[in-house]
Amino acid sequence: MWLGPEEVLVANALWVTERANPFFVLQRRRGHGKGGGLTGLLVGTLDVVLDSSARVAPYRILHQTQDSQVYWTVACGSSRKEITKHWEWLENNLLQTLSIFDNEEDITTFVKGKIHGIIAEENKNLQPQGDEDPGKFKEAELKMRKQFGMPEGEKLVNYYSCSYWKGRVPRQGWLYLTVNHLCFYSFLLGKEVSLVVQWVDVTRLEKNATLLFPESIRVDTRDQELFFSMFLNIGETFKLMEQLANLAMRQLLDSEGFLEDKALPRPSRPHRNISALKRDLDARAKNECYRATFRLPRDERLDGHTGCTLWTPFNKLHIPGQMFISSNYICFASKEEDACHLIIPLREVTIVEKADSSSVLPSPLSISTKSKMTFLFANLKDRDFLVQRISDFLQKMPSKQPGGSGVGRKASTVEPAPEPCPAPPKASDQLTSPSTPFGGRQSSSVQDAPTSSQGLLKLFQRNSPMEDLGAKGAKEKMKEESWNIHFFEYGRGMCMYRTARTRELVLKGIPESLRGELWLLFSGAWNEMVTHPGYYEELVEKSTGKYSLATEEIERDLHRSMPEHPAFQNELGIAALRRVLTAYAFRNPTIGYCQAMNIVTSVLLLYGSEEEAFWLLVALCERMLPDYYNTRVVGALVDQGIFEELTRDFLPQLSEKMQDLGVISSISLSWFLTLFLSVMPFESAVVIVDCFFYEGIKVILQVALAILDANMEQLLGCSDEGEAMTVLGRYLDNVVNKQSVSPPIPHLHALLTSGDDPPTEVDIFDLLKVSYEKFSSLRADDIEQMRFKQRLKVIQSLEDTAKRSVVRAIPGDIGFSIEELEDLYMVFKAKHLASQYWGSSRPTAVRRDPSLPYLEQYRIDAGQFRELFASLTPWACGSHTPVLAGRMFRLLDENKDSLINFKEFVTGMSGMYHGDLTEKLKALYKLHLPPALSPEEAESALEATHYFTEDSSSEEALRQEEQEGGGNEDIRDKKGEEKGISPPDYRHYLRMWAKEKEVQKETIKDLPKMNQEQFIELCKTLYNMFSEDPMEQDLYHAIATVASLLLRIGEVGKKFSVQPGRKPQDGAPEEDELPTPDPPQDLAPELQPPAAGDPQAKAGGDTHLGKAPQESQVVGEGGGGEGRGSPPQLLSDDETKDDMSMSSYSVVSTGSLQCEDLADDTVLVGGEARSPPAIARCGGTVDTDWCISFEQILASILTESVLVNFFEKRVDIGLKIKDQKKVERQFSTSSDLEQSGLSG
Repeated sequence: MWLGPEEVLVANALWVTERANPFFVLQRRRGHGKGGGLTGLLVGTLDVVLDSSARVAPYRILHQTQDSQVYWTVACGSSRKEITKHWEWLENNLLQTLSIFDNEEDITTFVKGKIHGIIAEENKNLQPQGDEDPGKFKEAELKMRKQFGMPEGEKLVNYYSCSYWKGRVPRQGWLYLTVNHLCFYSFLLGKEVSLVVQWVDVTRLEKNATLLFPESIRVDTRDQELFFSMFLNIGETFKLMEQLANLAMRQLLDSEGFLEDKALPRPSRPHRNISALKRDLDARAKNECYRATFRLPRDERLDGHTGCTLWTPFNKLHIPGQMFISSNYICFASKEEDACHLIIPLREVTIVEKADSSSVLPSPLSISTKSKMTFLFANLKDRDFLVQRISDFLQKMPSKQPGGSGVGRKASTVEPAPEPCPAPPKASDQLTSPSTPFGGRQSSSVQDAPTSSQGLLKLFQRNSPMEDLGAKGAKEKMKEESWNIHFFEYGRGMCMYRTARTRELVLKGIPESLRGELWLLFSGAWNEMVTHPGYYEELVEKSTGKYSLATEEIERDLHRSMPEHPAFQNELGIAALRRVLTAYAFRNPTIGYCQAMNIVTSVLLLYGSEEEAFWLLVALCERMLPDYYNTRVVGALVDQGIFEELTRDFLPQLSEKMQDLGVISSISLSWFLTLFLSVMPFESAVVIVDCFFYEGIKVILQVALAILDANMEQLLGCSDEGEAMTVLGRYLDNVVNKQSVSPPIPHLHALLTSGDDPPTEVDIFDLLKVSYEKFSSLRADDIEQMRFKQRLKVIQSLEDTAKRSVVRAIPGDIGFSIEELEDLYMVFKAKHLASQYWGSSRPTAVRRDPSLPYLEQYRIDAGQFRELFASLTPWACGSHTPVLAGRMFRLLDENKDSLINFKEFVTGMSGMYHGDLTEKLKALYKLHLPPALSPEEAESALEATHYFTEDSSSEEALRQEEQEGGGNEDIRDKKGEEKGISPPDYRHYLRMWAKEKEVQKETIKDLPKMNQEQFIELCKTLYNMFSEDPMEQDLYHAIATVASLLLRIGEVGKKFSVQPGRKPQDGAPEEDELPTPDPPQDLAPELQPPAAGDPQAKAGGDTHLGKAPQESQVVGEGGGGEGRGSPPQLLSDDETKDDMSMSSYSVVSTGSLQCEDLADDTVLVGGEARSPPAIARCGGTVDTDWCISFEQILASILTESVLVNFFEKRVDIGLKIKDQKKVERQFSTSSDLEQSGLSG
């Protein structure tokens, strides 16, 4: 690369001059290239240990003038090729010009100006691509790519100087953190250490200090443990490593999320020596923390934050803290955790003004909202800039926020629960045109149904006044009064001051009448509901009448959702639940529907309208319980891991016992997934849900620990899992809420587990109190830290399970050992993942669906297969390898979706590695027949798409289906429209696998014959295959002998197949001639002509020539005598040959070829036409009757022992897999474009 000219005083120290002319010198760094001796060794070590500016470039070009002692660097290069290019440019473009100048200073000035110009030109071209990592950082990235063979697409995030402990010896070097890899390089006195670890392989990542190692970072993969220490800033390094590992886990968990993640924001101003990616990741971490702290929507981006104080009118204090500003919210968090939190949506803001500064109140800012609340901030550092940012955001707000004014009004008046925002008329207009017969009724019922405006509890509660409920009623009244006073002092609605007092009230239990409203506020669901008016109705309308796997599961679970509650014992509650769950499955197909969502949603519906319940569900699934409700309940497994860890920390004596009994895994899923709703009486569990919406997962973990603590003695005495489950089950059944005003609902679980002696009742409020007293040291950010650690563990164990399942699904006769299959799976998966790193335009990058069966999750396309084939095949064919790989891919890709799964991949590999000579030759033979041989490679195969078939009956059935399918096309389209997009049905895969098992073993007689063109292709492959073999000459000689023998056999066979009188087809003149009997049996079966009266064949050939009437006649006659003497396995060949009869004269134009002009060895174009008269009529003559069978090829090869030995020698795939892993990173995607041309 060109460098801005800088002075170099000592030009020769540590450098060797390789080329020179009067104005420039090309130098090589000592220690690079050949030789170098001890000096070279020292220089190499210095380059690695010191961050010297020259450490990237082993080559450089200096500018000098004859009389001056000063040199100027003008270019550097990481390879000889790169530096030579620059050198040649200078010689060609500057030398002539420079010799004109008289003054040496002018020469130097000119050179400097020219180089600066070139750099500016290069930068101008690069700028649009966001290349804003200047200086040393860019050098480090170049070094990383060269050192570890990374492609262009692999971006460096940051690099750090540190030591890697190899045994007990620290090796000082550089740690490079890229988006997908952790790399380390060290070179000390001739000893080189180079490490590359993919983030997706990391199973453990932690920061620890031991006696042996100083403060260090430990990185574990499945097969190694690495320790790094002596960082300048270990905290920053570890945080970055965590983020990158987390991104990799997200990618394994859900590729859609990963693809979204790749679109990182670009910073506005580049900073020197800091990677843009590093800044992006820091910004992302801050965004996530900001959204989690204030429960904001997922697309909210933090713009900035600043220290300030907030005046709190309720206690007349200025509270210090941080103000956060994003495009839709202004938030405040006090330094003391519980002192005060505040969220002001900009849609609520009416006035922002700068108040007068005073010594008491420096640079104050007041913000007023629609609900008549005014917030006073002071001690703002950059107040003017801040006001400008806020006003910019306010201007971007929609002028009339739908439903916004309503929020303000509601927040100030005291209403029991907020009403849903009015839906825009658009939605109701659409509802009048139902898309399905019953769709109209169902979807319009969203607005007509009573559940559209209020919770089910209000509809199903006895309307008895509070006074009749005695003490409970009075208690409920007091709670309501306390909240009203709280609203009066602290504000109501989104802009409420949230303090320790708010938490106290939540812990005492939220009154029934306010529960819905407060859940919406604390969860942040209110924000999304207000900003998306009409969204829910639209979703309901779109999803009505659409069927999918999710809707099937929803229907199955509807009547299991709180069946004991009167609200779900009739159609009203069930219909509301159905609509909410279906709408959510439609909104988020990645989650769709997961068991336990029905229980949680039914409780949400009791306290809020359908729309409110929907947005609460969104908040739960997408923010508060991340990854809980996906197909593999990863989030719940992660929190289960945290629960186990906390049990070890807080209840060590119980922890070991629980591990032995295996109880934690059984209990935690049902506790966490349903927030205790399925294991506790409803009135008690709902109090835990109150606290959960305010505090998050922390409460669930605290309560779970308190339950174990309360039952410790009994649990320690348990002898098995069943006994422990009974103890916990009975305890939970008797957690009561004595303050509940709702009529008690029988708890099904309790009815089943009640014993003889009534156990003691536990008050839910006492349980909560104990959980806060004993376990309140849990902090949200600690939980996030633990979640990260557990996520690595959980996802990697799921990946291992997937690997085992896939390997088990591979049939036993495949020939590879379990270890080899597992290694192949890892290589295959790495190739799939690489497409996501570096090839986002590839179909595989978009098409991975984690909800699919394991076998279908990772698939590769033709380009990736070609790369794997080249490095793993025992049949290396030099430049012919990509062609062979393309054929193998087409052969394996049975469903023609341009992707193959692991099972198909292994089948292809096995054909080349295992089995005897016959099996290997069979695999090679198939690679030279359609569909493996593409039409471009052999034009004779143009009409032969159905040529290669293993089972004639299935082929016929397929054709029939196609013919029927033609007529039903529009019906199918309509059905498709009605059904909408539905995920693949698992039964389809079961049927597919059952079919695979039924496939009969293919015999060599089932293989179709090969025509001359295909045979020539086969010979070409064999010639290429032998080119790198030590026995090369012998093999060439043998294959030449075999090929000429086979060409002669084909010629002889042709004479036999032409001689017997046959019924001419394809419009031959003798129309009324009867079909002749088959040739005598003593001829080799493979030389027999195709059967004459095959009905399928007729349809293929005759109809083109308008001979339909005669065709039907002949079918009648020939059908009976068909196949009397011909072996049945030839039927499939014959019917397909007949399909090809057109190609014999569609490829060769009339009269263009005469027999005499053709030499014997000409490669002929054309399919296997059925009769010479047909060709004769067209005026062309093509040798299309030449064909050879597999048995003939096999028999000929067996005569040459050198060929037999070549195909029977064993090759160890293990070594090839090892090499492939080393090479994996060095496949740059820049070659994709060149390869796509070969894929055919």
